[in-house]
Amino acid sequence: MDFNLNKVELEIQEKYRDFTNRIIIPNARKYDKLAEFPWEVVKTAYSEGLMNGPIPTKFGGNGYSLIQGAIAAEELGAGCIGIGIGIEANTLALTPLILAANEDQQKRFFGRIHEEQGVAAYALTEPNAGSDVQGIKTTIIKKGDKYVINGHKRFITNAEVSTFLTVFGLTDPDRGSRSLSAIVVPTDAPGIEMKPRMQKMGQKASVQNEIIFTDVEVPVENLLGGEGHGFLIAMKTFDRTRNGVGALALGAARAAYETARDWSKQRIQFGKPISAQQIIGFTLADMATSLEATRALVHKAAVAYDNGDRKASMYSAMAKLYASDNAMKIATDAVQIMAGDGYSEDFLVEKIMRDVKLNQIYEGTNQVQRLVISKQIMKL
Repeated sequence: MDFNLNKVELEIQEKYRDFTNRIIIPNARKYDKLAEFPWEVVKTAYSEGLMNGPIPTKFGGNGYSLIQGAIAAEELGAGCIGIGIGIEANTLALTPLILAANEDQQKRFFGRIHEEQGVAAYALTEPNAGSDVQGIKTTIIKKGDKYVINGHKRFITNAEVSTFLTVFGLTDPDRGSRSLSAIVVPTDAPGIEMKPRMQKMGQKASVQNEIIFTDVEVPVENLLGGEGHGFLIAMKTFDRTRNGVGALALGAARAAYETARDWSKQRIQFGKPISAQQIIGFTLADMATSLEATRALVHKAAVAYDNGDRKASMYSAMAKLYASDNAMKIATDAVQIMAGDGYSEDFLVEKIMRDVKLNQIYEGTNQVQRLVISKQIMKL
């Protein structure tokens, strides 16, 4: 058992860390203020070969394994989760194509994303269906050589800036969730109404929208995996991507810890650095320990998936749960250690605290992760 990264993994880490230091961190506050999608950063990521990590190399991606993706995501999260999720949400939207698209579909859609240097969006959540996928009401009804889509999606990341959407809906409403299916929908298709972006507390560089579909027509060739395969596609997608959410949170937590640690060495109170005060030193010790434990779990979950471990789904939920909960605590402690400076915009820890909260919510709230884990441990 070796916890050290191999040569390829170290190269990935260095490449994404360098990109984060040069491009993301200098722009983190800018996009937090603007609350705009970071196209400038994304285009640079494309030019440096950092986009679409898990897409096969023959379609313009890097063909990353899950552990390689986790290493990359940690570095992105250390710079800005909002910018990082703009990149990682592309992976979320494209994962159903990795899992279920045929060769022709992959060639068409991966090729278009790569050629346009664009992003995609994963359209699953609805006003009354989030973690409860079985509550989806959007319909995808076949009429001749087309599918007609009607419905309402909500909290869709990358929606307004996307080239296409991976949409989930019912192909036979009478059969309910058993007919859940996934289909690729060009964002410029007639009948799509994109509502104004969501205004939110953190991760402001990441954009979310509500989408209304009214008689949107899509060729039958855009259906992924066949009718009724949507539930399995959605669940298998989360098995892959939840670990990335955990890795992003890990990176942000690392940045918060390092900022608070370095600041505490310079802050003099009662004649010595506050890092020498036992209460501060113990808090930093807990933060450092939590980071190491989090990384070990995120990496274990990734390797389990890569190795086809039957418990990979459970580990993925654990990694997302543990990493995001710990990141929230570490960010809060960093603000507390730095006191007024931590709460001010002079440092990024207040932004990190706002940002990591959302990691406890999307891709299934952490309450839902506990439900997933509890059901799976009962099967062991």
